[in-house]
Amino acid sequence: MQFTPTQKRASAWLAIAVLVVLALRALGPVLTPFLVAGVLAYALTPLVDRLDDVGGGRLPRLLAVIVVELLFLLAVLCIVFLIVPVLVKELPLMREQLPLLFDRLHTQLSPWLAQFGVRIALDFTSLREQLVSYLQTNWSDSFGSIWSSIKIGGSVAAALVGNVVLVPVALFYLLLDWKHLVQRVLELVPPRMRPGVDSFTGEADQVLGQYLRGQLLVMVTMAVFYSTGLALFGLDLALPIGVFTGLAMFVPYVGFGIGLLLAIVAGLLQFASAKTFLMVGVVYGLGQVFEGFYLTPRLVGERIGLHPLAVIFALLAFAQLFGFVGVLVALPASAVLLVAIRRARGGYMASRLYQG
Repeated sequence: MQFTPTQKRASAWLAIAVLVVLALRALGPVLTPFLVAGVLAYALTPLVDRLDDVGGGRLPRLLAVIVVELLFLLAVLCIVFLIVPVLVKELPLMREQLPLLFDRLHTQLSPWLAQFGVRIALDFTSLREQLVSYLQTNWSDSFGSIWSSIKIGGSVAAALVGNVVLVPVALFYLLLDWKHLVQRVLELVPPRMRPGVDSFTGEADQVLGQYLRGQLLVMVTMAVFYSTGLALFGLDLALPIGVFTGLAMFVPYVGFGIGLLLAIVAGLLQFASAKTFLMVGVVYGLGQVFEGFYLTPRLVGERIGLHPLAVIFALLAFAQLFGFVGVLVALPASAVLLVAIRRARGGYMASRLYQG
């Protein structure tokens, strides 16, 4: 069977695409810090370009990169330090009030459980004695499990520390040479395909800019929402927890989960009652519904032209395929795919196959 030149070219590009996808999946853990740095470089390059245009020349570009990266790292540190007041205030209270909370659970739940024939001691002293007895009886197995956990945790911690160091370094060089890197990548495109690729990248760049602005609006709006909601319930640490939850939403699900956990801990230590679960259920439940089904689809989905169902599907699909990194790049990658789908649809509508 003879293949036409068009079929041969299509097969070659398909094979290249398959090889690239397989390489990305195989090298996922290694590429993660570079991918994160690349996304940050794309978002921060316009700011660097503005500062660079003010001064002009190579040295101002270097200074602009240093200033922008320092400002970015300062913003990240400010977000991280929002948790510090929570930890500094709540950890001593946790050490003091945990026995009281367990005693209250023992007083309230033990009689209720006894009605169903379930007799268990929920007081802090009994739980501590049971834990010590279990460890003494199963010392070897427990020690092995703990040691395995320590090794796994140590490797994860080492990888995390490595990424924390590597991402700023990669970001610095990407910001410094972003234009040259983009130019070198575009040079690999065959000249006859260059006009179409330039048009595609320009449209994708416009869509991604809309995405970043929409995501920023979502983060700020949800930071105000969570801070106000927690403050209305009387939580002392409403501002740091609410602001952190909103701003950490650039990592879908993870930022929300950490903020939810912080709110539960702070509420239990302050209220020591069921009011905590009422507060978390109302504020975070309404916040998740408002953000997931209205705010993100409207401010992000509509700006990049994605239907609300497409936004939800993109998050789930990329998380399933690429894990945590997929969650990070789901919507930006969907925006680029959207441009490709639009062009493919236009080509199909104008083709002889469609028009008969």
